[in-house]
Amino acid sequence: MGRRHVTAVRQLGLELAGICDLDREALALACQEHQLSSAQAFGNAEELLRLRPECVIVSTTAPSHAELGCLAAAAGARYILCEKPMATSLAGCDALLEAAQRSGARLAVNHPARFTEIYREAKRVVDSEAFGGLTSVTMAAGNIGLAMNSTHLFEMFRFTTGEAPCEVTAWFSPGTFPNPRGPQFDDRAGALRVLTAGGKRFYLEAGSDQGHGFTMVYAGRYGQLLVEGLAGDMRLIVRKDSERQQPLTRYACPADERAWKVYSSDAVAGSRAVLEALLKGENFPSGEEGRLAIEVLVAAYVSHENGHVAVRLPETPLPRERKFPWP
Repeated sequence: MGRRHVTAVRQLGLELAGICDLDREALALACQEHQLSSAQAFGNAEELLRLRPECVIVSTTAPSHAELGCLAAAAGARYILCEKPMATSLAGCDALLEAAQRSGARLAVNHPARFTEIYREAKRVVDSEAFGGLTSVTMAAGNIGLAMNSTHLFEMFRFTTGEAPCEVTAWFSPGTFPNPRGPQFDDRAGALRVLTAGGKRFYLEAGSDQGHGFTMVYAGRYGQLLVEGLAGDMRLIVRKDSERQQPLTRYACPADERAWKVYSSDAVAGSRAVLEALLKGENFPSGEEGRLAIEVLVAAYVSHENGHVAVRLPETPLPRERKFPWP
């Protein structure tokens, strides 16, 4: 992911001060891939930050996100872009937010849903009069990992509805599975439900026995939008205008249908859009929004570990100091 960020930096025409990695082989590979000199390669963050860069991108594994973000703020970085998940604890999120506030740094978390065509197009459709208002989003996915990918989905749901989550219920899949980033990491699979105060629902089914893709169904008063996320295929089915006043129990009313395809954004394009928005100070995914995604994730753990109870936010106390083994 760090190498993708280098590509995004280059595409924006920014000057790359340097890169840092504790893994010498990974550092050498990045330097070779992007034609970087040895003077631009650093083995620890403190050495890199002595260059006093204006913008710092934190693209390590999750346990060091908050620590490195705090170091960047203390070093005088004006802009900090942190990969997701923002931290491995709520306390880590708060430490990073406080460090950015003290230094005056602008902090973003790399949740690019608002810039991704597949989600922007879905929001355009569900906000239309013909759709009748969004009521729920249901996703069936492969074993995507609640920390690595579902945090994106929590932010997508907040962005789509314009409402903060207020209740979380979760059912994790039994057992744990080897994580490609190392045996020290564990990212759970499972199912969950998220509600907003306005009654909108997000359902995720991403069990450990599912191995491919992600498909979304956006449901509204008058229709449904089906989205195949990997291919970018969209299919809209809505009641005809003349049928909108019929009772909702008339679920088989005559309908209009349309199918089309949108661009399914890659990681470089999404990261570039977030970085550009951060530098401009316009509509970027903030640290506070990043923390909200972690709050939903922690609430999912609390729900599962307590017999799948519904966890109300912000009323239910969450474990701030608990560190999770997210990658």
